[in-house]
Amino acid sequence: MVTTFYPPFHFGGDASYVRRLTHALARRGHTVTVIHDRDAYRMLASGPEPEPLDEPSGVAVHGLRSRIGPVSCFLTQQLGRPVIHGPRIAQILSQPFDVIHFHNISLVGGPGVLAYGQAIKLYTPHEHWLVCPSHTLWRHNRELCTGRQCLRCVLHYGRPPQLWRAGSLLTHSCGHVDAFLALSRSCADRHREFGFPFPMEVLPPFLTAESDTEPPLSAPARGRPYFLFAGRLEIIKGLQDVIPAFGAESPAELWIAGTGSFEPELRRLAKGKTSVRFLGHQSAGNLRALYRHALSVLMPSVCYEVFPMVVLEAFREATPIIARNLDPFPEIIQQSGGGLLFSTQDDLRQALHRMATDQHLRLQLSQAARAAFGSRWTEQVGMDQYFAVIERAHLKHSAQPA
Repeated sequence: MVTTFYPPFHFGGDASYVRRLTHALARRGHTVTVIHDRDAYRMLASGPEPEPLDEPSGVAVHGLRSRIGPVSCFLTQQLGRPVIHGPRIAQILSQPFDVIHFHNISLVGGPGVLAYGQAIKLYTPHEHWLVCPSHTLWRHNRELCTGRQCLRCVLHYGRPPQLWRAGSLLTHSCGHVDAFLALSRSCADRHREFGFPFPMEVLPPFLTAESDTEPPLSAPARGRPYFLFAGRLEIIKGLQDVIPAFGAESPAELWIAGTGSFEPELRRLAKGKTSVRFLGHQSAGNLRALYRHALSVLMPSVCYEVFPMVVLEAFREATPIIARNLDPFPEIIQQSGGGLLFSTQDDLRQALHRMATDQHLRLQLSQAARAAFGSRWTEQVGMDQYFAVIERAHLKHSAQPA
């Protein structure tokens, strides 16, 4: 596994996905080596650096560090190659691995790292970095991207333009990959729309049927019913459109679990609203209890998501979602029947009202969410699909001329 971030040195769901997949492989008797970039985490994180987590037998984790950490990250970001950590990565990947699976490689090695090692090579895009320098197709930090304005956009984000994107490094490097694995069909379609020339097949994410972290706690102390938002508090997550829908007349409260840079603005927006609660960071056990007892989990993202794990965490607890009618949520709702979509503020208010007052509807959506989780997104289903992908990639790899 080659990835920029790996728990606890991470900020989002991509690293958790890699660890979940790593542990699922280890449970099946495979040995797994993980390469991640602690320099990238140290450059972006605030506060003390955490201690590495314990890993199961058969898992080896290499956290790359250098004395010039930010410089190492900058060189990779500019040149698209692991300049400082390249020799160490090459040494590790010189081992006779059967499979090398790349994930978020933006700062661990850029596209150049795809040429390292000799094995079946898989690549899972956890965001839109392959076609978007700012990773999210959220143009100028204010709107959905509908056409390339990349130079102006990255400057709006305060990031230096990436020199390697001006050449053919990405296309050449991707030629080393046997299979690109999108987490949703909409993610694959979006890559194609923005010019990515290689085919992607869909390999959905998965969760264990039971929590693989800690047991759920008892029901949260509460009076009125509540809707739940769980995730980073950033402008792209869309909570600024949800908070105005909750007032004194609301049939339920809004509970917000998470932290982020947009939190002060969200708190300002919620000032005086007794029906809105900010819960801060929550443990995995607390979150599972919050999911289980919520009327619904809200997914109001204003940017193109790939496949938020929050959806599966809610579905595992038989909790439906209310999501914006934007990638990938129409696809998820069509596959599961486990929620409602909204496009406008009126749509959102109507969906909230229906979920809070129509017990039959809520039960129907709840049962559909849990059934879809069991048939589509458990670990067993996910690993069966994963090994089928490897088998197809092996046949393709073996058919290529030496």
